Amino acid sequence: MARIAYVNGCYLPIDAPAIQIEDRGFQFSDGVYEVWLVRDGQFLDHAGHLERLKRSLGELRIDLPMSDAALDVALRETLRRNRLGDALVYLQVTRGAARRDHAFPLKPVRPTIVITVRPAPRAPLAARAETGIGVITANDIRWKRCDIKSISLLPNVLAKQAAREAGAFEAWLINADGEVTEGSSSNAWIVTGEGALVTRPAGDDILNGITRQRIIRIAAAQGLRLEERAFTVEEALSAREAFISSATSMVMPVVSIDGRPVANGAPGSLAGALRESYEAGEQA
Repeated sequence: MARIAYVNGCYLPIDAPAIQIEDRGFQFSDGVYEVWLVRDGQFLDHAGHLERLKRSLGELRIDLPMSDAALDVALRETLRRNRLGDALVYLQVTRGAARRDHAFPLKPVRPTIVITVRPAPRAPLAARAETGIGVITANDIRWKRCDIKSISLLPNVLAKQAAREAGAFEAWLINADGEVTEGSSSNAWIVTGEGALVTRPAGDDILNGITRQRIIRIAAAQGLRLEERAFTVEEALSAREAFISSATSMVMPVVSIDGRPVANGAPGSLAGALRESYEAGEQA
């Protein structure tokens, strides 16, 4: 099936040359992105992703050159043209093309907008959740504004590659205090022996995941105890359960860390229940 992309108002084949060489996204990673999981043609957590997109753009002082309604049309039309019901929709906005200079262009330029779509079948994700995943740990060498969903992801790329080479699915990033911040492309969670859900509080050092926010709402609706605080790898290894959350993985059980089992080395029941609630669209 030919894949279609949206680029600055045009629908083009995915391999069509469309971005200018001096686009600041290419030159400086000067841009942001969002990713939606789509199920049966429905964008999950649509409003939350749009809100975070505008927040990230605001932090970088990039103006979205179209209304929310127009962007919504572009997202849905790109999905339609790719003829997919279960998909991942990727949106990237950069400051645009300008003569290469570290500072912002003296004369504002029109931002570049790109939307792409790829299949996200349910079966592989469900199979992975049945067995759980392994994670490794890596030093958190990222910048100090991880709350911005920037396209500057080289440290994340290196951590994810290290996980792949170690036979793991994800890397948990560890700060100078020995605490887990988050995964290279996910938020990190544990369940204590007393049954409390623990995840790092939102701040400049992590991305406040939209899936993370929805899990917090589900937990509140179900009367679960939530602790937004830091935790260490050793606490995670002694926890009842561990899992990650993201738009691409939803709720995914973690069964080992650096080759050492979490609890009995099998997916936990609470992670499974939260995943079912998420897939059912449950929230407060």
